[in-house]
Formats: sequence, structure tokens, C-alpha cells
Amino acid sequence: VDLVESGGGLVQAGGSLRLSCAASGRTFSNYAMGWFRQAPGKEREFVAACNWSGGSTAYADSVKGRFTISRDNAKNTLYLQMNSLKPEDTAVYYCAADVDGWDRTNTQLHVYDYWGQGTQVTVSS
Repeated sequence: VDLVESGGGLVQAGGSLRLSCAASGRTFSNYAMGWFRQAPGKEREFVAACNWSGGSTAYADSVKGRFTISRDNAKNTLYLQMNSLKPEDTAVYYCAADVDGWDRTNTQLHVYDYWGQGTQVTVSS
């Protein structure tokens, strides 16, 4: 499975961005998917995740109420709508696929099997 993120960029605090993650392969709809981010000098951290349909979701407390994860299985694409962005949201954002499906461990990095190359999000104050 190849994952390619896009949609990152430079935005002012309070602004919005929508990230996309295009997946190859015919089994995208079977996978749980997640978004993670890594700021300079910090460890990669969980942002959001969803099950195969997008009907079950999980969010980090730091983004809850501001970010929304969604997916379009017909387009093999995962999204992350980011609103009310803050400077502390600045990071490289990665999408990831878990072939084993959804459970309570989908907030953890180690359960994901495939990763994209990342897209930079920079929020200026």
C-alpha cells in the first residue's frame, strides 16, 4: 500500500487546512486509517484515526473539536480537516494504514503497517 499526503502549507493562526492522503490498492476500504504528526525535536504523536467506514473515530485531546478525520473509500482517500489552527500544530503530518482493522489500539503508532512520506504544516502566529 502506497500512501501519499498532500495539502500541507503555511497558514496563519486561526486558519484552516485540509490534508489528503491518497492510497493505492483495492483494499483501502478494509483498513483502519490514522493521522500522526511530528514536530522538530519531538516524537511522532497520534492526531486522529477512523475505522473502515469513518463511522468510528478517535482524536487526540489537543485537536478534539478542531480537527475532523474522514474518508472517501470510492476515491481511496483519507482526509484531515484542520480548523482553528494554532502555532503548536506546526509539524509534519503523516497518514498511516492498519490492515488489521479498528480497535482501541488505533491511537498507537506501532499498530500501523504502512506510512506516507508526510506533508509539512506550518502555522504562524
